[in-house]
Amino acid sequence: EVQLVESGGGWVQTGGSLTLSCAVSGFAFVDDYAIGWFRQAPGKEREGVSCISSSDGTTYYEDSVRGRFTISKNNAKKTVYLQMNSLKPEDTAVYYCAADRFTYSSDYMPLKMKSPEWDYRGQGTQVTVSS
Repeated sequence: EVQLVESGGGWVQTGGSLTLSCAVSGFAFVDDYAIGWFRQAPGKEREGVSCISSSDGTTYYEDSVRGRFTISKNNAKKTVYLQMNSLKPEDTAVYYCAADRFTYSSDYMPLKMKSPEWDYRGQGTQVTVSS
């Protein structure tokens, strides 16, 4: 059974930093999975944030976070991280990680991030950025 457990959310002032963690169980990182971070604010649609390939570490970022957020993974700990710097009030949302089999070229990551079809997701962690 695949399980994803997020942690690391909290409250921070504008310009601050947080690091989110997504602990993965149920599949090996050498397998071809995409692990993505998404966020959803009240009254808004789900928004993709970033994605990483579990096997080769290829990354993708949405324009709204590129240059401020960094996604990474620790194979030994089977954990994916999202380092968030220069946080803004508009980054406030519930952040969750999701995973799905992904055997395509990294060129398809932008499309994957927009797809609603992710087989597994965590429960989410709240990030609040105050102005």
